[in-house]
Amino acid sequence: MEAMREGLMPHITVSDAAAAIDFYKKAFDAIEVACHLAPDGKRIMHARLDLFDSVLMLNDDFPEYCGGKSNTPQALTGSPVTLHLQVNDARKVWDSAVAAGANVMMPLQEQFWGDLYGVFTDPFGHRWSIGQRVKQLSDSEIQEGAKEAFQHAQPA
Repeated sequence: MEAMREGLMPHITVSDAAAAIDFYKKAFDAIEVACHLAPDGKRIMHARLDLFDSVLMLNDDFPEYCGGKSNTPQALTGSPVTLHLQVNDARKVWDSAVAAGANVMMPLQEQFWGDLYGVFTDPFGHRWSIGQRVKQLSDSEIQEGAKEAFQHAQPA
């Protein structure tokens, strides 16, 4: 049995864990390390994927253990959490995720802080961002860029 490594490992709940595993394999070249079915033989109670030197854990929804309430982003009408991937080739990862079925929220483009950056939701409602450093900027350059970018933002 492989020892569990230390670190922050997101653990997400999805509406269809088997389909989610397939999506993450296609989108991120994830490697399925473990997958355990619940006693019902249908739902996945725990899966571990390795991607980009990180671990993502996931499971199917089990509302019967949460007061009868679903915990998927769809049931909660979204999630305040963004899973960020900092990568060496953002365009490649982005294109792969979009081809696998990701829904673009913010197109991949150069940002004022020096990253090629974009945001999408996966087919299960989880929000992801992809970043790649393309320019090394000073703090003052980033502040100036932020002033310009936020100047055009419309308050909610």
